[in-house]
Amino acid sequence: MSPIKKVRNLISKSVFHDAGHVSQPSMSTASLSLTAQTRQENVLIAQGLKRHDEGLLDELIVQYQHRLLRYLLYLTGNREVAEDLFQDTWMRVLVRGAQYNGNARFDTWLFTIARNLVIDMRRKRTMMSLEELCENAEDERTFEVPSNGPNPFDLYQGYENGRLVAKLLLTLDPLHREVLVLRFHEELSLDEISQVTAAPLSTVKSRLYRGLAALKPRLEAMTRQQEAL
Repeated sequence: MSPIKKVRNLISKSVFHDAGHVSQPSMSTASLSLTAQTRQENVLIAQGLKRHDEGLLDELIVQYQHRLLRYLLYLTGNREVAEDLFQDTWMRVLVRGAQYNGNARFDTWLFTIARNLVIDMRRKRTMMSLEELCENAEDERTFEVPSNGPNPFDLYQGYENGRLVAKLLLTLDPLHREVLVLRFHEELSLDEISQVTAAPLSTVKSRLYRGLAALKPRLEAMTRQQEAL
């Protein structure tokens, strides 16, 4: 069996028949910083991809399948499109695995590939980049959350295991939604998010705080509606 067919079969069996699990906004266990052990793991992954180790690819798909599909679901808002891009992402890993050098976390590299594929798809279908999908033109000026109120991180943490946030995230602009998902679901550092999105660190911070600020009133409104029932 060819490597590509093998990957498609594994993806079909282990991911697309388990839709319920992927939709849950559970927290990942990814570390926020590169430890010595993580660096060593990255090196081993890089070495395996360079020699086209099919067994390693199987392990990577099993390990990252749910996180990757969840990221694509949030980014596209469409399960069928997300599944197609999911397969394309792993095909890209298979073909271009030698480009991964192990200096960054594998998940950061994986999400970067997935994001670039989303951008390519958007350009082909609508001639529009991901950045142009925002409802309003993005203001790159630094955005500061007012100090007189709940910390936006604390606010998010209080709801992050509920279905409510998963639903409300889809109402945000794609760029703000993406940063929130990468920061809180995937637990990437701000520097790593900057690397995935190819955006300056200041822009990442702005998108994060603006996304949290936009999420806050929606959470409060939804909570009031539930309490009134």
